[in-house]
Amino acid sequence: QVQLVESGGGLVQAGGSLRLSCAASGRTQSVNTMGWFRQAPGAEREFVAGIGWKTGKTDYADSVKGRFSISRDNAKNTVYLQMNSLEPGDTAVYYCAATRNWFVIRSSSLYDYWGQGTQVTVSS
Repeated sequence: QVQLVESGGGLVQAGGSLRLSCAASGRTQSVNTMGWFRQAPGAEREFVAGIGWKTGKTDYADSVKGRFSISRDNAKNTVYLQMNSLEPGDTAVYYCAATRNWFVIRSSSLYDYWGQGTQVTVSS
């Protein structure tokens, strides 16, 4: 099993920045890809960004490309999501996820482990 704990959410004004962290513990050696997803009220969970744990390859949803940046610190078993130029449309609960898949995948159903989520609210 892998446990994921997110932190760093909060309330920020439009145009501001936040950095989310996701600390992984347990059988982290089985993890090959980490991802960030988000879910707004009444909406489906959507892919935001992903990173290969060993390769460092990244992928982003078009809606956040150029504004968000995903990175990882293998020594700390932690993945980060730096969010800049935040917009009210970014308001959602953000979830960290992990999968044994080697490729950075966008489908939430293919992720094996999930964190509890952290709320991000962007005011206009």
